[in-house]
Amino acid sequence: MTKFGELISVAKPVLIDFYTNWNDRETTIDTLRNVAAALGNNAKVIKIDIDKNEILAEALHIKENPTFMIYKNGEMLWRQTGHKDAKNLIETVLEYV
Repeated sequence: MTKFGELISVAKPVLIDFYTNWNDRETTIDTLRNVAAALGNNAKVIKIDIDKNEILAEALHIKENPTFMIYKNGEMLWRQTGHKDAKNLIETVLEYV
């Protein structure tokens, strides 16, 4: 979890998509690429595979996917489970820039 701590301890918002490969139909990599492109250097966008990071997912009480979280300076500021489109994700992250 040290690496996770380093990822979220930055001064700009970090949008994380917790997903599984078997249930990643609607939240595609293209959606997150569009979000990352729109946000530019204002935020980080990261995908974390729940199956490959079970201990982290359990520690964060992730029960469904996708689960999105926004961290800034190591603090979770927003969390939502369920699919969101690029426009909604961009608007949400911009609230924390």
